Amino acid sequence: MKLWDKGIPINKKIEKFTVGNDRELDMFIASYDITASKAHARMLGKVKILTSMEVEEICGELDKLQQQLNDGTFVIEEEFEDVHSKIEFELTRVLGETGKKIHTARSRNDQVLVAMQLYFKENLIEISGKTGTLIDVLLDLAEEHKEKVLPGYTHLQVAMPSSFGLWFSAYAELLIDDLYLLEAGLKIVDQNPLGSAAGYGSSFPIDREFTTKELGFKTLKYNVVAAQMSRGKSERTVTSNIASLSNTLSRFAMDVCLYMSQNFDFITFPDELTTGSSIMPHKKNPDVFELIRGKCNKLQAIANEMILITNNLPSGYHRDYQLIKENSLYAVESIKEILDIFIYSIALVKVKEVDLNQEKYKYLFTVDSINDLVMQGKSFREAYKEIGEQVQNSTYEASNPKKHTHLGSKDNLALAEIARKKDEL
Repeated sequence: MKLWDKGIPINKKIEKFTVGNDRELDMFIASYDITASKAHARMLGKVKILTSMEVEEICGELDKLQQQLNDGTFVIEEEFEDVHSKIEFELTRVLGETGKKIHTARSRNDQVLVAMQLYFKENLIEISGKTGTLIDVLLDLAEEHKEKVLPGYTHLQVAMPSSFGLWFSAYAELLIDDLYLLEAGLKIVDQNPLGSAAGYGSSFPIDREFTTKELGFKTLKYNVVAAQMSRGKSERTVTSNIASLSNTLSRFAMDVCLYMSQNFDFITFPDELTTGSSIMPHKKNPDVFELIRGKCNKLQAIANEMILITNNLPSGYHRDYQLIKENSLYAVESIKEILDIFIYSIALVKVKEVDLNQEKYKYLFTVDSINDLVMQGKSFREAYKEIGEQVQNSTYEASNPKKHTHLGSKDNLALAEIARKKDEL
């Protein structure tokens, strides 16, 4: 069954190519299509296109389909093109002519749009919640390990003293930037496109403000052409927001892999979180974080793909949009899984004591030594030259480590201020 079927047979090869794997993908949005269909039926009742009895019957059958979804018994068989045709078939099978009325004043285009918008909206809220949890875990780790010195690196060369508290809270604050973007993405998808039909509205006297309230959207996408054109834009926005979050997580995962290596030896994890080698019994590999890094990089590539597929498309609907569904769903589902495993794993990190007496850390405190001379009255340039000569002549000896007192430094982490940023979202 196809919603656009006019009784003309279609070539099976063409049908297979154009349908793709929509049946499998649509299981992610089936519940949202049911929700939108109920709101649409109630609206049709409000404007007297459906009777109150017809609305009650349609919503009752939609509730039964939702229960099938909850029970795991809902199936989109091969004879159906997508979830939308499956749901309309079931309504018609049970209710006859009444079931056929559900498509009045809407198109499959705005069905897909509203289902995807609802899916994105709910999942962006969930992703933001998981990101917030990871931030809390990192701030707790920063507080726990704020006194432990961690060598800081620039160009992968020993640079200046840092701390584990500074490292953990750095990523916590970067993730807040990602929360800002997720919040912006939520505003974009929290607009009701239902009623735009095929992109040019309807001659039926529908009430779009009613469905906006019914579906819990914050506002309406008023212009029907703009509503249709939001398909593609929403996917680009959501996957770009996820890409930003993925970039932060990928860099963090890289740090974890680096710091676990024997050459750095700053952190470790319980054996059950690592893997071994088939021939080297000593290996303790950070496979979880390597996979996080790889998966996050893949998610960043998806954001670019969204741009390329939808770039320069004119206004109106185009079948190209079918191609962005799969990867946008993949991005959403993947980032949730990644966040869950990151939260679980990083909470079990074991921070090691770093022996700063090792030869490779000999020059870790040269900047502090320069600052000592400046505080004694020398100009910075003269002090820099003096310490530089000591380094070149191998006569440099580090002075006692100094406290960094300014806000946001290793000895004044501003953890409460960072937490406040998150809580104000």
